[in-house]
Amino acid sequence: MTLGYPLAAKQMGNHFAMTDVSSDLVFRRGKEVGKAVYQNRALSKAGISERLFAFLFSGLVYPQIWEDPDVDMDAMQLDQGHRVVTIASGGCNILAYLTRSPARIDAVDLNAAHIALNRMKLEAVRHLPSQGDLFRFFGAADTSHNSEAYDRFIAPHLDAVSRHYWEHRNLRGRRRIGVFDRNFYQTGLLGLFIAMGHRTAKFFGVNPARMMEARNIGEQRRFFNEELAPVFERKLLKWATSRKASLFGLGIPPAQYDSLITSGDGTMASVLKARLEKLACDFPLENNYFAWQAFARRYPEPGEAALPAYLEKHNYDTIRGNIDRVAIHHANLIEFLAGKDAGAVDRFILLDAQDWMTDDQLNALWSEITRTASAGARVIFRTAAEPSLLPGRVPTSLLDQWTYESDASREFSARDRSAIYGGFHLYVKCAA
Repeated sequence: MTLGYPLAAKQMGNHFAMTDVSSDLVFRRGKEVGKAVYQNRALSKAGISERLFAFLFSGLVYPQIWEDPDVDMDAMQLDQGHRVVTIASGGCNILAYLTRSPARIDAVDLNAAHIALNRMKLEAVRHLPSQGDLFRFFGAADTSHNSEAYDRFIAPHLDAVSRHYWEHRNLRGRRRIGVFDRNFYQTGLLGLFIAMGHRTAKFFGVNPARMMEARNIGEQRRFFNEELAPVFERKLLKWATSRKASLFGLGIPPAQYDSLITSGDGTMASVLKARLEKLACDFPLENNYFAWQAFARRYPEPGEAALPAYLEKHNYDTIRGNIDRVAIHHANLIEFLAGKDAGAVDRFILLDAQDWMTDDQLNALWSEITRTASAGARVIFRTAAEPSLLPGRVPTSLLDQWTYESDASREFSARDRSAIYGGFHLYVKCAA
């Protein structure tokens, strides 16, 4: 699913090495991602697929994170004083968590483009003059002076490597920061994947943007059943989605593709149809900004529908007041946790990273999570398929120290507006 992130087996450290899928591409740029993805010989069919994915994943993948932060915060019972460790990804959820005023958030990622995005978001919150400026920069499309706002208010406070990333020029002489003058959310692998979905639907005579004409859930359901659902029965689409590379734009590596396909009738088209059905039909459009991005290719205007928490006006003062509680780390999560003291973390957010992992990596991760978890600590994660992937892969000596909240996990999974995952999972550390 879109929102996976690799956990490599070796220390990455805090060194920020530039990566970008649009320029200066060399094989070393996917090296650290490759450590998390490679499970087969380089010249095998599966090995080639893994290496292509690592190559693409070394640049910007997620212009926005595709997990529902409202579900995250409720599942974590996030509150003041909590010490949080999370995978950074696109950074939207990190800022949302600040509305609950946790004591500290350590956000960890191996993807240098995501690190640059997260660091810029922090400086934007700190230094853009107003909440309206923050919305125009990250929430509005076609705001032609955003790059000027970057130059004046953000760039002077940004670290040199992140500035280099955003100010890098492509072959046409355009700076990368210029995407914020147009529509940032139509960039990155995820943005390109959604665009390809729209083109594919239009090829079959359907315009997904017409979903936004629906006035209630009943009309959303009707549009899905009559217009979108039949597209997934087309032989060409079934053939295309049977190729693992077809979902690289969603951030789905080959191993996660294999897990995802187990949740349907054996075809990826049926899985994608079911996930899109939930996104299109289970939540009113006015409450689901994920659907706005999928169908309208933009966020709502203020007052038009719900926005991501960090772009809602009523959260601005709290987020800005708490912004110094976030630290961004270009590092390996397992090794980052290894540097933490025992009992030093209260909340862990793993996104769908574990779908990528070997048994050895899972065991290393949960050994560190269990060691660093405080009494009553909570771990949340998502999976491509519905069941938790931990039983049978992580030793019972570790899992016996945790309680799996099965009923709550099903409830939170149903509430997840992003709608793309098979399962949401909550584990709570047992009392000593």
